[in-house]
Amino acid sequence: MTEKDQRAGDRRGSVFEVGITTLRLGLTSFGGPVAHLGYFYEEYVKRKKWIDDKTYADLVALCQFLPGPASSQIGIGIGLMRAGLWRALAAWLGFTLPSAVALSLVAVWLQHASLGEAGWMHGLLLAAVAVVAQAVWEMARKFAAGRLEATLAVAAAIAALLMPGHGAKWR
Repeated sequence: MTEKDQRAGDRRGSVFEVGITTLRLGLTSFGGPVAHLGYFYEEYVKRKKWIDDKTYADLVALCQFLPGPASSQIGIGIGLMRAGLWRALAAWLGFTLPSAVALSLVAVWLQHASLGEAGWMHGLLLAAVAVVAQAVWEMARKFAAGRLEATLAVAAAIAALLMPGHGAKWR
């Protein structure tokens, strides 16, 4: 990170700046928590330079360890690091509110709708898979840059895919 980038990252953001940034992400970030990590990386590390690669990787590792949705925790953490507690609240509201409102509206709509074949739903699922694949690829290139890290990541992915039940409790 250059000195200019460091100075830009040290500048405290306003509630409005953090809120608008996260609201835009909340309105456009489809694909679930894994995809959100890719969107966050692009926005906060590459575009705005609010944090550097190492800080982002450390935050992702911490939030993956904690219970709950990692993407929400990362967004809140970046808001907190960027500008303090009130900006963390703005980050949470900006990112979470659009999906909460949309989910509520869809739930009301589904009570009265006939889905038929729902081909559009299949299309949305395919788009989400593409977004997740892109995010995973970008993060893998950045965070598993060495041969050892890449080998461990591939081995872990293969092991996860070969486990029966895909998320079933261990017996």
